Amino acid sequence: MIRALFICSQNRLRSPTAEHLFATYPGIETDSAGLGGDADVPLSVEQIQWASVIFVMEQVHKTRLTQRFRRFLNGKKVICLGIPDEFEYMQDELVALLKKKVEPLL
Repeated sequence: MIRALFICSQNRLRSPTAEHLFATYPGIETDSAGLGGDADVPLSVEQIQWASVIFVMEQVHKTRLTQRFRRFLNGKKVICLGIPDEFEYMQDELVALLKKKVEPLL
């Protein structure tokens, strides 16, 4: 079972879209969170510990994740997808981009 954690800034658009999209894939469990101070679901240590792979949307998220949670990331695979914050929740273009970038890694 792959446990995929998707992280963006506010957990309102990109990471919830990815969580919803890949939750339907067999053999994959998903979760999402945000690194911003006012994220809808702030990232927790428990989520990091649960995940077998962590996807961040932008390099700045990887940097913040490493700065704040370094000691919990040992052995964790963290992948930057390079998806900018310019999409709406479940926007067709975002879904297509996520499929293109994430599917080969699952």
